[in-house]
Amino acid sequence: MLFDHPRYDAPFKRGNKYFYFHNTGLQAQSVLYVQDSLEGEPDVLLDPNGLSEDGTVSLNSETLSVSEDAKYLAYGLSTSGSDWVTIKVMRVEDKIVEADTLNWVKFTGVSWTHDGKGFFYCRYPNPKEGENLDAGTETNSNLYHELYYHFLGTDQSEDILCWRDLENPKYMFEAGVTDDGKYLLLYIEESCDPVNKVYYCDMSAFSDGLEVRVDLKEPSNWIDIIPESEKDVLESAYAVHGDKMIVSYLNDVKHVLQIRDLKTGSLLHRLPIDIGSVTGISARREDSTVFIEFTSFLTSHIIYQCNLDTEVPDVKILREISVPGFDPTEFQVNQVFVPSKDGTRIPMFIVAKKNITLDGSHPCLLYAYGGFNVSITPSFSVSRIVLTRHLGSVFCIANIRGGGEYGEEWHKAGSLARKQNCFDDFISAAEYLVSAGYTQPKKLCIEGGSNGGLLVGACINQRPDLFGCALAHVGVMDMLRFHKFTIGHAWTSDYGCSDKKEEFDWLIKSGLKARVQHCKVGSITVACLLGTTGGSTKYSPLHNVRRPWEQHPDQPSQYPPTMLLTADHDDRVVPLHSLKLLATMQYILCTSLENSPQTNPIIGRIECKAGHGAGRPTKKMIDEAADTYSFMARMLDASWNE
Repeated sequence: MLFDHPRYDAPFKRGNKYFYFHNTGLQAQSVLYVQDSLEGEPDVLLDPNGLSEDGTVSLNSETLSVSEDAKYLAYGLSTSGSDWVTIKVMRVEDKIVEADTLNWVKFTGVSWTHDGKGFFYCRYPNPKEGENLDAGTETNSNLYHELYYHFLGTDQSEDILCWRDLENPKYMFEAGVTDDGKYLLLYIEESCDPVNKVYYCDMSAFSDGLEVRVDLKEPSNWIDIIPESEKDVLESAYAVHGDKMIVSYLNDVKHVLQIRDLKTGSLLHRLPIDIGSVTGISARREDSTVFIEFTSFLTSHIIYQCNLDTEVPDVKILREISVPGFDPTEFQVNQVFVPSKDGTRIPMFIVAKKNITLDGSHPCLLYAYGGFNVSITPSFSVSRIVLTRHLGSVFCIANIRGGGEYGEEWHKAGSLARKQNCFDDFISAAEYLVSAGYTQPKKLCIEGGSNGGLLVGACINQRPDLFGCALAHVGVMDMLRFHKFTIGHAWTSDYGCSDKKEEFDWLIKSGLKARVQHCKVGSITVACLLGTTGGSTKYSPLHNVRRPWEQHPDQPSQYPPTMLLTADHDDRVVPLHSLKLLATMQYILCTSLENSPQTNPIIGRIECKAGHGAGRPTKKMIDEAADTYSFMARMLDASWNE
């Protein structure tokens, strides 16, 4: 069974110990191990699999105290995939769980003070007295985030309220203690837009530490260490080995790693990695060894160990995960650039068996996201390899606008009044796969999750004739009311808000006819918006379900077979989005008409004791993949081959 293979995360050093996560293959949740050295005998520190019989209690976060012996572990537990977290504390040496229990915690990290007495965290106010909530099933807005300090060994009721803003209930906070322990940095955000406010508090009276290089009182004196690149997108930078940085760039949706000087930003070394994705970097300023996680469409997982003590960085493989029965030489990966409706070139990866005949006969799965500055880079997927290997399917990822693949301009080109660009890009990618001979409409399945679920919902409304199947996971489907539920108000930075007349028009119609000028973003040409005039392309999935046979009576058509997936504890994109769209589609297309031309199934899949996706036990992931891709295979008339 391809799913049954070991998985590891990169080790991280805290104090004088190493920690890492490992799953033997079919364990519901990965287990946290500790060892005295990389060659030492690993010991189980925390096994979430013992916290619930069905594996639905997951480890959401873990942060070790700042000390030579990494004395305490603060860890967050999520139940049934909810974003709500309960924080507990464990003594690392004897694995004793302390009495500390912090509830109603959400959207936060944990940051220890260097004295080891406690930590900062963020939470929302307690529910009103008398409310007996099944956390994760509520729909009310998350408002009035608060920053607290917790002293070890005390009750949560004694925690110190450090910051709140009653005049700005949508603000969200994150706090972190600087590496020297001298300052507390407070980050304030209102939405998913990549902008924030930063405050600092001098804690020098409470801890000793080195001087900080930057002059916090004179921001005008700050300098750019690494200037913005015209070609590559700077994804991350970590201080390491005292005076160096390890820097990750994205170049045409493929990662590039460099070592640079921390003071000047000058390039010191390029690290040799294959074409693919860097999914994690484990590095701190005091470390001379860096761990790098790598994956690609045909590489399950590699953890590299990079030693920076040598003149030229010494990079070697620490762990390489092989999947029994999988032979990467059977497959090929191509990247193509597809012209969208306005001429913008859209990158797309195509994974298929080698030497396939381009005669339009192949089942095809097309996936995209296109929002919130998120980049979809190459990654290994057992379930999609099964499709390619046993169903003869072609698997594709379209890097449409709205994501972060080419920086902020690429993101903005697919948001707010320009959201229709995302749908145009996706439709153009689908049309390319048909015209190039990879597939044909009745053999083409589209898939997306969350914002990508919205993408699927909008595209089957706009072009139901182009697809043979649609899989929409936990999608944002009600574009007029999404901001009223849980954390939905934070998404108005990408979507706009129906409470404003102009933005209401974007959400219900979008696709406003644009006046554009083409400009270069790296190696990609982007259509930059100069202004808009009227337009009528429909957008909000819930409000634009139509009867295709009435739109084009001379070309009878119907909606493709569609599966809408959600989960009962999804408190990110609440289930009502998928359920309302499911009911609307079934009513308008099927039950409200006698002898309806809509014979393709419109069905829902509701997972119990699960949320938006994080923390889902292995069995639930396997069950969902089996259900969705069996549906796809049946609807595309794809046959199984050994």
